[in-house]
Amino acid sequence: MAVKIRLARRGRKKMAIYDVVVADARAPRDGRFIEKIGSYNPNTDPATIQINNDRALKWLLNGAQPTDTVKAMLSYRGVMLKKHLQIGVQKGAITQEQADEKFQAWLATKEQAIAAKVDSISQAKSSAKQAALAAEAAKNQARLDAIKKREDEAAAAVAAAEAEARAAEAPAEEAAAADEAPAADEGEAQA
Repeated sequence: MAVKIRLARRGRKKMAIYDVVVADARAPRDGRFIEKIGSYNPNTDPATIQINNDRALKWLLNGAQPTDTVKAMLSYRGVMLKKHLQIGVQKGAITQEQADEKFQAWLATKEQAIAAKVDSISQAKSSAKQAALAAEAAKNQARLDAIKKREDEAAAAVAAAEAEARAAEAPAEEAAAADEAPAADEGEAQA
């Protein structure tokens, strides 16, 4: 019986979550499986991979063949490296202590790389948020300045209209005062 380590789909439409399963190669994708050894969620950033490394290593050493996607995930998690080192121990090329030391060194660098990626993603999100807030504040300020300019122009237009009205009234008042003054002079002259 050919045994595969592959993905089995679950989850709702357009939000798939996958189980990492050990199954007979002839079984359907979402059908019968021998053992579930983990899960994979591609909807998060970075993708969430949870695999029982010891069980995956056991199945690999027993001859189970991973699919391409699962092989990439196992490589990402270090299971393929651990298998490689374990085969070296079985052949006598290195000791178990050396293999464990190499794996721990690799694991430390991998965790640092993952943490750096998570930090860069969170920093990018926060800087994008700050830029959006700054752009929104600038847009609001521009809108307020335009409103203030329109109000100032309207106030200036009203003041100009009032000044014109006063200017039009002033000559009429002067003319009326001039008409009254000669009439008063004539009245004094008659008296």
